[in-house]
Amino acid sequence: MQKNVYRKNFSLIIVFLILISIILVIAFITAYNLTGKYVENEFASKKIDVLEQTTKPYTDFFQNKIPEITSYQGFLDSSSAAHYATSVLNNYAFVRRVIFYDIQIGAKRDAQAPLGISLKSVTQFRPSGGKIIAAKSRAGNEDDFMQMAYKLNRFISTADTLSVPSQDEVFKTFYDVKPDKISYLNVPRRQDIKMYQELRKSGSSSVFFKQNMLTFLLDPNYLNIRNPHPELYQHISIQPVVYDPLDIAGDKLVTDVALSGAFSNFKLYFISDKTHLQAEMNRRFMPIGGLVLLIYFFVVLTGWLIYRNLSINLKLFKLQYDFINNFTHEFKTPVSVIKIAGSNLRGESELSDRQLKHYGKILDEEADKLNDLMNRLLSFTQLENRSIVIKREGVDVESFARSYIDTFKIKYPNFKLDLVINDTNFFYTDPVLLGSVFQNLIENAYKYSHPQNKELLITISHEKKNILFSFADKGIGIPKTELNNIFKKFYRLENQYNQNGSVGLGLAFCKELVNFMHGDITVKSKVNQGSEFIVTLPYQT
Repeated sequence: MQKNVYRKNFSLIIVFLILISIILVIAFITAYNLTGKYVENEFASKKIDVLEQTTKPYTDFFQNKIPEITSYQGFLDSSSAAHYATSVLNNYAFVRRVIFYDIQIGAKRDAQAPLGISLKSVTQFRPSGGKIIAAKSRAGNEDDFMQMAYKLNRFISTADTLSVPSQDEVFKTFYDVKPDKISYLNVPRRQDIKMYQELRKSGSSSVFFKQNMLTFLLDPNYLNIRNPHPELYQHISIQPVVYDPLDIAGDKLVTDVALSGAFSNFKLYFISDKTHLQAEMNRRFMPIGGLVLLIYFFVVLTGWLIYRNLSINLKLFKLQYDFINNFTHEFKTPVSVIKIAGSNLRGESELSDRQLKHYGKILDEEADKLNDLMNRLLSFTQLENRSIVIKREGVDVESFARSYIDTFKIKYPNFKLDLVINDTNFFYTDPVLLGSVFQNLIENAYKYSHPQNKELLITISHEKKNILFSFADKGIGIPKTELNNIFKKFYRLENQYNQNGSVGLGLAFCKELVNFMHGDITVKSKVNQGSEFIVTLPYQT
């Protein structure tokens, strides 16, 4: 069979590795770029989280704290107003001043109270040195008061006393939100509005009702900036809406988001170095890169397993092919000889007694070869199927070994065989199975030795509970890369001594025999120096 039939297509393997490596690089680049885009998108979108966290106290103040004023129903005085203002100024640092307006509503309309709504007193509260300072005056911000008074007057004139005012009406009438300032008027009850309307109709000048109005002056610079995403935003500040510096370096990313309500003239200004975001990109890319590498190694491992499976199948195919080829050759030679001898015997010419004996001997020897080959294959099959029974008999070690040495000396006169026995005389084993091991190992030692150096030293020794048989030759040796394969069925070493006449069963048969007898066989070898096969069997007496 041509050698190139078994050639492995390494170029295809290299192309496969290059292809998946290119895919790996593309996957890395794509994943890294997508991670970068994702981080940049988060830089632009997660600012809403910062806005919500930063303005959360303001939202609580606007939605919960300010409406508490209504619960006093207009009966706040300077003392209770001071208590309320203190709770606001202590809990909401962005509130810098609270102005309390004590208002009265009557029917009298004059220059002092053109709408029938007038001020009794105005008190200002502000923090100073850790304390709340109160200062009374007759007037506060007249514009704030007058604007709220006009809203209230219009509401009283048109209000439906049979229904509760809607949230939209409450916000439009009783709130006045301006930059850095919120004014709030307590929401009167329906019966109060009805009394206000009746008071306007009666025109009584001696009856007055109370209302409370508070104005809160705010400063956004006292907001506590809360940054739930420090991995994205390196620096956050509160700046005017018109703030737009022109000297921003190219290595920085900038974004902003406007504040709402009374802080609508300010914004949160975000700025980060690109290296800061680069670190976050790298951190997020690491698990993705690890997953890509894991997939890559999985694909490589799968490819390697497929390749290994194909290689094993190829080797098995080669072994089976060589086995069939060599086995056919082994059969063909004796069959051809037998056929030739048979043809001569059937010939018309008469044969002498000497020729008849010669042809008879040839037929007998070739038949023995065929029988030996068939018996070896049959025995190997029986060993694999464990259909042979071990017949233990007492064996005299020296006599047993000498019988095989003498046989091979007669068979191969140029074969130098020596025997060394150490402290071992007698033990129990199956002499037929052990004899097969001897025969195969001695035959191999002769076959794989140089013609001028055919030597074999057989050493038998007793070690603990085992008996050791060492077969050390000075033959061609076995390469290290082949030591794990020589005991495989149908495996043949490629060398000049093994071109024909072997089916790859000898050493495999020996290993099966030794294992069947509950022993072990090992080999030590150096190329061109020789090999030593060591058979270890249980020592039984």
